[in-house]
Amino acid sequence: MTTLEPPYDLLIIGGGINGVGIARDAAGRGLNVLLVEQNDLASGTSSKSTKLIHGGLRYLEQYEFRLVRKALKERELLLGLAPHIIWPMKFILPHAPHLRPKWMIRIGLFFYDHLTRRKKLGKSRAVKLGEDSPLKADFSDAFSYYDCWVDDARLVVLNARDAQDLGATIRPRTIFQSARQQDGLWQARLKDRQTDSLMDVSAKAIVNAAGPWVSDVICDRLALPAHNRLRLVKGSHIILQRLFPGDDSYILQIADGRIIFAIPYEKDFTLVGTTDEAFDGDPDDVHISDAEIDYLCQQINLYFTPTLGHPLTKDDVVSHYAGVRPLYDDATAEASAVTRDYVLALREDGGAPLLSIFGGKITTFRLLAEQAMEKLAPYFPDMAEPWTDSAPLPGGALPDQDRTAFIAAQQDRYPWLDPDLCARYAGLYGTRMDQMFKDYPGRSLKDEGVEDLATEGYLIGPGLYDYEADFLGRHEWAQTAEDILWRRTKLGLRWSEEDVTRLEKWLKEKQSRTGQHYASLDNRINF
Repeated sequence: MTTLEPPYDLLIIGGGINGVGIARDAAGRGLNVLLVEQNDLASGTSSKSTKLIHGGLRYLEQYEFRLVRKALKERELLLGLAPHIIWPMKFILPHAPHLRPKWMIRIGLFFYDHLTRRKKLGKSRAVKLGEDSPLKADFSDAFSYYDCWVDDARLVVLNARDAQDLGATIRPRTIFQSARQQDGLWQARLKDRQTDSLMDVSAKAIVNAAGPWVSDVICDRLALPAHNRLRLVKGSHIILQRLFPGDDSYILQIADGRIIFAIPYEKDFTLVGTTDEAFDGDPDDVHISDAEIDYLCQQINLYFTPTLGHPLTKDDVVSHYAGVRPLYDDATAEASAVTRDYVLALREDGGAPLLSIFGGKITTFRLLAEQAMEKLAPYFPDMAEPWTDSAPLPGGALPDQDRTAFIAAQQDRYPWLDPDLCARYAGLYGTRMDQMFKDYPGRSLKDEGVEDLATEGYLIGPGLYDYEADFLGRHEWAQTAEDILWRRTKLGLRWSEEDVTRLEKWLKEKQSRTGQHYASLDNRINF
């Protein structure tokens, strides 16, 4: 048994977007923070989203004007703080006369344009669909508007990276087992999943950001009565071969009142989703159903001209994923209408505070974290003022916040890199791309005259060299093939089983040679 001293200010449970966002905010205010996550960072809901920073156009129909307004404000702000992983995306909304009249759509888009000031994104407008449209000929009228794309899992990792750089301790694969009140502190027991060792820590406050497990933490791990209700809603997505050319995305009205997105994804694919289904199972075991796959394919078939020579079926699905959204239960009957806003529930049973996070969405994570710190401010009177609204995330300090210009500049800086590979690095790592090369423990990758990258780095699998895998292990907590291929990157879409086996072998050999482990609670992985 290990006891860690001195007491932490905050013990945060959960390595999703809300947990890491709060850890970053708190560490930047001078608090001593420990975050624990039972699996990998972003391994749950936070990597299973539609990957949008958006106001939520459809929430206007549910009169969620306050939520939409603050989400739109955050959309504009986040675009400036992480332009390497967040960028503008135009959406086409084809008009289906039997669903919503044009006047209703125009009013909704007017509100969407004017609920907050826009500085970086274009305004909505009516458009005519021509012969080059991928949609069926039945759809001739449409509307366009703008939201933003985000790499959701990388957003989580970059917040965690910044939190640790600011002094927080980030510890994935660590289970929060229990905690009790003693002498005005929380005395918590943790378990390292890799070594099975137990650790005792104390903290002045606990933040329960466990997502779908937030109620389990309260009732089972803390043995406290429930004080707010959580409603679990499953959202599933499918990934198809590219359905249409160009960079535009589509938002499709569905007869049951839902909407579905069709979004260009990883250059060669189209991401389609999402469903909304009530979920009462184990959040550790959530999968897309055949009925959901059929539903998504059917809706795409209603709108798009077949590009694969036949209507889409489940046999055309390249990949898929499903996640559970932990929404605040507002007693709404339909799962698709449950509020996406959040509730911050503070309680003081025995003296030390417990703050539990119910609901929320990726777009508003920064604001949620800031408001969480406001709730905790009376317990930490010496903490600094809010700061995250003007601080770029790691790698995000691009000149003029211009992603396209930055990628071009990096391609000039590294002319020996394949242009597509260079663009991927610049988009994933931003200015940290230079650090990846600088820290490579092998031969220099910066020597002038280098023409063939394969002579300088070992190609593990399609698009993945050893220096990138090494960087992800040493700086981004990646330990498994799944961590690397699906959360730190999306290379898994193009990898065979043989490729995955080769990466697993490389990781095993690397770990065997260097003794990869958690050296201490600073969680610096020793590759």
